[in-house]
Amino acid sequence: MAVLLTAQNLAKTFGAKTLFEGIGLSVHERERLALIGPNGSGKSTLLRILAGDNIADEGAVTVRKGVRAAYVPQRDNFSEGATVHSAVADALKADMAAGTLAHLHDDHEADLAADLVLDRAGFIDLSQPVSSLSGGQRKRLAISREIAKEPDILLLDEPTNHLDVEGIEWLEGVLRSGSFASIVVTHDREFLETIATRIAELSRQYPQGLFTINGNYSEFLRRKQEFLDGQARQEQALANQVREDLRWLGRGAQARRTKSKSRIDASYQRMDELADLRARNAAPRATAIDWESTGRMTQKLVVARAITKSLGGKRLFTDLDLILSPENVLGLLGPNGSGKSTLIRVLTGELEPDPPTPEAIRADADAVNLPPGLPAPGTIKRADKLRTVIFSQHRTEIDLGITLAEALSPHADAVIYRGASLHINTWARKFLFTTQQLKQPVRALSGGEQARIHIARLMLEPADVLVLDEPTNDLDIPSLEVLEESLEDFPGAVVLVTHDRAMLARLSTHIVALDGKGNARHFTEYSQWERAHAAERTAIKAEARAAATQNATVEAAATSAPAVPSKKKLSYKEQRELAEIEPEIQRTEQLAADLEKQMNDPAVIADYKKFEDVSRAFAAAQAKVTTLFERWQELDSRQ
Repeated sequence: MAVLLTAQNLAKTFGAKTLFEGIGLSVHERERLALIGPNGSGKSTLLRILAGDNIADEGAVTVRKGVRAAYVPQRDNFSEGATVHSAVADALKADMAAGTLAHLHDDHEADLAADLVLDRAGFIDLSQPVSSLSGGQRKRLAISREIAKEPDILLLDEPTNHLDVEGIEWLEGVLRSGSFASIVVTHDREFLETIATRIAELSRQYPQGLFTINGNYSEFLRRKQEFLDGQARQEQALANQVREDLRWLGRGAQARRTKSKSRIDASYQRMDELADLRARNAAPRATAIDWESTGRMTQKLVVARAITKSLGGKRLFTDLDLILSPENVLGLLGPNGSGKSTLIRVLTGELEPDPPTPEAIRADADAVNLPPGLPAPGTIKRADKLRTVIFSQHRTEIDLGITLAEALSPHADAVIYRGASLHINTWARKFLFTTQQLKQPVRALSGGEQARIHIARLMLEPADVLVLDEPTNDLDIPSLEVLEESLEDFPGAVVLVTHDRAMLARLSTHIVALDGKGNARHFTEYSQWERAHAAERTAIKAEARAAATQNATVEAAATSAPAVPSKKKLSYKEQRELAEIEPEIQRTEQLAADLEKQMNDPAVIADYKKFEDVSRAFAAAQAKVTTLFERWQELDSRQ
């Protein structure tokens, strides 16, 4: 396929720090290139240079004539007072006026193009002010605005930040089905696995500072390991040669005068190469994350019984039962605005639950053999002197005007960590900060560096319960992996809200999914939720297709003569199967509903083994419903 963009010998320096040099890459038609690398390696800067939003100190970017590029930065920029519709339509009209949009000819076409792309992105109220949108909705809008321009190359910087899981799946569909090429900076490993056709990592591990492979993230990891293993072997072989060189060079001044100058020069060149190899092969460091636990052995740290909460007249969850126990990770899922952060605030005591519903009160009155110690319906029982540490996605408690040193250690030049005093310089190095950075204001640091400050502050607080609200934003992949390992080792309870599907799948021992309509469902693992979610989407699409087919049939019957059927008629056996399949669907749906009801039973939730067995049965019932429904659809279409 044709090359759309070529970068040659790019270099960029900020102050005394060289981000990268000698970088070269190209982008072909419909290619999906992912840029990854540790925080501070220059990914976002490189993307801005490729987008024409920044200038390299050295090198050049060449874009094929007629190729249009669109760029979505990490932070959006919408006009004050803009609506969902005007944010897209006005951008299209501005580009039309500048003569950069050939596919639109007047304002009416721009308005229609805006409506079409917004409908596909799931926006309903196009007159809604942008200022009232959630972070995830603003991200969708920013991406939709650039897609509406029909670019040849779409460049996106951390596009999955602030998107919920459904938003990420929407974006994956957009990128896979689009006719444009894309360059994406991301740390989302599942996203990389799904969308990347080529991956390039910026890192000082590589001879040219960049390692590129064709394939997805799994292929990248395999090829990267092969390369690094080969580079380690190369270092060992070169080290053996240098040892021989040193022995040869050390035989005395008289002998050295008789030695070949070319051989001496080659020896010193090998020493330089070895020093360079050793520097590249030195394991890249990641933030050292190690949460401090109180060591409490209480098995029920938090028990929520039939809790309900509404905000602004919208019901977020109803009659929800939850238990937080040591060594368990509760993953919270749901669309943006479904109530995940509100549920966290209720569980931690920042908000009170609403009064219990009449249904919860009646169920409590009718209940028999309830486990002892359960709180009353609509209330939460917390262990005595419970210590909760909260990682907030907004991180508003850090004053951007103070220095890094003040942020890491507000009251002294040392911190107390696990009972020991650590000097601020030592504590800073643990989170990959240099001594020189300690005097910098927090606002001058990158998003990833600010996230590391937040983690450093929280690690000083012993906890029974860790609450992590979107902790992965701004962290690079090595830091994410260290964070996962630290949470696996944490002996207390963890409540995790994240759009990082790989992290949810690895860590969650229990999933609660909110649907934004006041309902909550329990799952034992992320893959179970994925299957249920896929089954629901299949059913919705099937219903939509059936409705569209029925409407088309009605319209055709009203406007034309009856057509001669061309489909193969059902056999007698298939007719009997069709007659029996609908009652079977109803029975299986009822079984799934009964099992889901059991999953919300406090007695079942309190018994992990029982909850796991019921959850597996529920997943099996759901899968059977999907299979039966698809078979019914096939047979019914041939009647």
